Amino acid sequence: MAKPSRQPKGPSRLARIRVEGFKSIHEKQTLELAPLTVLAGANSAGKSSMMQSLLLLKQTLEAPFDPGPLLLSGPNVKFTTADQMLFHCAGETCQREFAFELEADNGAWVRLVYSCPPGQGVTLSEMKYREDAKDAVKRVYPGITAEEIITFLPPFFAQIAEDAAKKKKEPLHWNVERERFFLGFTLKDEKNAPALVFSAGSVASPVTAFFPHIVGVLHLPGLRGNPRRDYLTTAVEFDYPGTFEIYVASVINHWQKSGDVRVKQLGEDLRALGLTWKVEARKIDDTMVELRVGRLPEPRRGGAKDLVSIADVGFGVSQTLPVLVALRAAEPGRIVYLEQPEIHLHPNAQAALARIVADAARRGVIVVLETHSAILLRSIQTLVAKGELDPNAVNLNWFTRDDINGATQIHRAILDENGAYGDWPENFDDVAIQVESDYLDAVEQRQQA
Repeated sequence: MAKPSRQPKGPSRLARIRVEGFKSIHEKQTLELAPLTVLAGANSAGKSSMMQSLLLLKQTLEAPFDPGPLLLSGPNVKFTTADQMLFHCAGETCQREFAFELEADNGAWVRLVYSCPPGQGVTLSEMKYREDAKDAVKRVYPGITAEEIITFLPPFFAQIAEDAAKKKKEPLHWNVERERFFLGFTLKDEKNAPALVFSAGSVASPVTAFFPHIVGVLHLPGLRGNPRRDYLTTAVEFDYPGTFEIYVASVINHWQKSGDVRVKQLGEDLRALGLTWKVEARKIDDTMVELRVGRLPEPRRGGAKDLVSIADVGFGVSQTLPVLVALRAAEPGRIVYLEQPEIHLHPNAQAALARIVADAARRGVIVVLETHSAILLRSIQTLVAKGELDPNAVNLNWFTRDDINGATQIHRAILDENGAYGDWPENFDDVAIQVESDYLDAVEQRQQA
């Protein structure tokens, strides 16, 4: 398969993701992607499951081999059996099919349906798509006839097929084949060998328009590794296969060598969080890079030399630095998926992080933020209330699970100009108030005793 284009083409950004039948998600749930998309809710409510659909496609597309319809165990998502991806009721598998949908801002849309027969892994059952908002929905499946395929293809494909047949001096026919996680059209000769090469190898598919937006996801999991004294040198390009934290040292080193202003901006971000005021990458050899940071949170005279290994400072720096680099590295329209960006951060730093995230959203980055931090959420609301963040750029999603069957439900909240969002199924602040109340009651009871 040909390597996906590094430069985004076609749809400028993903607008929404839909998932059904996958893990805790039973009926179809939709995640609208705003510049700042917040995922909140209790543990195991399904927040990660929505984004894992996109991550499964990412790691399948990035694999150096064809892993089949989906690469189950990869750097972004790990499953060992297909059954682990299916929705279960009372411990039993309720259905053996799940589906992912991607929709772009121009109306381009694709639906991928997977089935999991017992003991047979994952099978790609069908694909539906439209190429823009005005296009009719088309259904493609294994075994579809050549005559039906011709009705789907743009008119110029008929001329391509005719010219190829003349060159080969033999009849050619269209067929449907699976390529990684999607279905596409192939032109074959009488020996059933591919007769043409397209952007995705021998397969032409409308799904290729989504490739840059799938491989372009910068994913930072909740656990971003322990701080090290040296980091492997990596390529610094548009593509960042796997999770992003492994590229951070090389990205900073590249910015330093090229005089990129983002090195200074990164230091300002770290200083705003109260972590340090400077970060520096130092090439050890052709294979390793060292990261050093300012020992103090504020610059002092002679502080440019007062640097220590990132391994010798608190976990907050090593866990947050990848978040800040990803937000600075991302181009407009690119998704940065952050799981628990507030991990190991002091409450003051959590509040300051909101402004950094909002700045990235204003630059056109699609920040998907999975968080348990009431402070971070409230700080985002405060920026809206101050007029520093457009309420239409923020999408709050609260995840709950049905008490009877455990199915995930997404409740979307729209911010008003004051940053208010109305009543969610559960409120972070209610929990904080209740804990404070319990403490005061306990103190009062102790004093009375």
